[in-house]
Amino acid sequence: MISTTQLFKCLADDTRLMSTLLIFKQGELCVCELMVALEDSQPKISRHLAQLRSCGILSDRRDKQWVYYSLHPELADWVIAVLEAATVAEHTPLEQASKRLSSMDCRPERCA
Repeated sequence: MISTTQLFKCLADDTRLMSTLLIFKQGELCVCELMVALEDSQPKISRHLAQLRSCGILSDRRDKQWVYYSLHPELADWVIAVLEAATVAEHTPLEQASKRLSSMDCRPERCA
């Protein structure tokens, strides 16, 4: 179980916060989708996703060559409430990232 301090430390970086909020809104995303949405490099996105996974905020699943990230299924209700509030506070940058994501060509198809 993640503590309040751990959660805020994990989300204190813009890339980790926006990645988490996009995944919260979309259900699950892969690194390539986050690269487009956040306009950032694969190594940087992957490093931040690994940190979020080790904090217990995200979980991942592999499907062929893709690794999809989603919220950890055992997150406490208070964590979900924090993420919901953060989506309101970060509405404009989240909307811009979502628009970039929706215009992405060749998004991977989910089999699960």
